[in-house]
Amino acid sequence: MDRFERLISRAAPMPNADIDTDIIFPARFLLITEKVGLGRYAFYDWRYDSDGSAAPEFVLNQPAYAGAKILICGDNFGCGSSREQAPWALRDLGVSCLISTSFGEIFRANCFKNAMLPIVLPPEPWAELLRLASAGAELEVDLTTGTISSPGIAPIPFDIDPARREALLEGWDEIALALRKDADHIAAFEQRQRLAQPWLYERD
Repeated sequence: MDRFERLISRAAPMPNADIDTDIIFPARFLLITEKVGLGRYAFYDWRYDSDGSAAPEFVLNQPAYAGAKILICGDNFGCGSSREQAPWALRDLGVSCLISTSFGEIFRANCFKNAMLPIVLPPEPWAELLRLASAGAELEVDLTTGTISSPGIAPIPFDIDPARREALLEGWDEIALALRKDADHIAAFEQRQRLAQPWLYERD
């Protein structure tokens, strides 16, 4: 998994509340399970008109926010049904950080698993960042210091669970975390199993 330490990018304002996973990744595309290329389907019904052309009013289609890696999201972002393709599509689109006042619980957990940083802020600092994003400002998100900064404002602190923070900083996925936590237990089990069931370890 990619490491997340520090990110500098324009932030795209997306303040609508209750943007659910079906808006992020429409259900009709769920049969697509490959992560690579899913970004083309992110916000599909908002990004494209009925003829398949880019919808000019959608924020990520506007030149000022092209390639934005940070989204300033409305309350309860990522609510609705659980689908891994939602964070996969955002990650493939280039998004690495989402900032909101709240997220869907499962969606937020899936973001961490895909090297994306979902930050929860109180309404006041969130509104300040939304104002900056709407003005086209660039934000710096620093996970090492736990701050969000931009010229002209005091750094805004944010909290992340220490285990999640360490995993993002080190680029550890769930397998790497399990090996770090239970490596001794796994090795002991394999040693016992080799003695009790040696045929499992025989090679042709």
